[in-house]
Amino acid sequence: MTNSPSPTPPYARRPTDPTDRTVTLRESSGPSRVAYDELAFAQAPLRRLPAQQRSMARVQRMLDCCAELLDEVGYDNLSTTRIAERAGVAIGSIYQFFPDKKAITQALGLRFLDQFSARVTERLADASFTHWTIAVDTIIDEYIDMHRNVPGFRSLHFGDIVDTRLLSGGSDNNRVLSVRLRKILVSVTGIPDEDELDRAIHVSVEAADAVLKLAFRDDPDGDPALVYEAKRLVSSYLSHFSERDRGEHPW
Repeated sequence: MTNSPSPTPPYARRPTDPTDRTVTLRESSGPSRVAYDELAFAQAPLRRLPAQQRSMARVQRMLDCCAELLDEVGYDNLSTTRIAERAGVAIGSIYQFFPDKKAITQALGLRFLDQFSARVTERLADASFTHWTIAVDTIIDEYIDMHRNVPGFRSLHFGDIVDTRLLSGGSDNNRVLSVRLRKILVSVTGIPDEDELDRAIHVSVEAADAVLKLAFRDDPDGDPALVYEAKRLVSSYLSHFSERDRGEHPW
């Protein structure tokens, strides 16, 4: 797949406008809102930034069509031509924003990360738990629901089918996800943001990912018994991690 002969650099810098770089989610039980310094999607590899709302809507439509096609034909058979045809735009419109199909799937993966983060944050902010480790069920439930109901997510997830570092060239996709989940837990629960917590969340994400892949290997909706085992595995590990601190950081 060749790139468009545009003089614009393939990875344009994002603007500093806070409305573009910051997402404010639902209020938590504390006095402050849960917010991130920037959306993951703000790092999407756009050749140029959509200047108008209509242009952004066109980019989002391209991502919607990419998601549909991933479920229908898979990544290997995905092409910018197919995406353009499905979106009802000229192929030049695709290359106006994206250099190739990998960049489009990267943008889609980053959008999935933002969507997953918003769903988890909303659920945790609205819920009442006796201890922060019980959030495991909620996080896995949201992942399962997206797998079953969000177009493209069951095919792409957070990008490993394309590149284990699709979301960020410097980190594995699971690492990007674990950092995001750690920030959510710290923001919503108020537990101390420490190196030990970072390591525990990272290990939990890797463990859950392995078992959930097994759950979906032969069952498109996820084997309920294996989903349960994923929850039990991670909850047991995090409970042990919490006990090392003598349970001093409840929800």
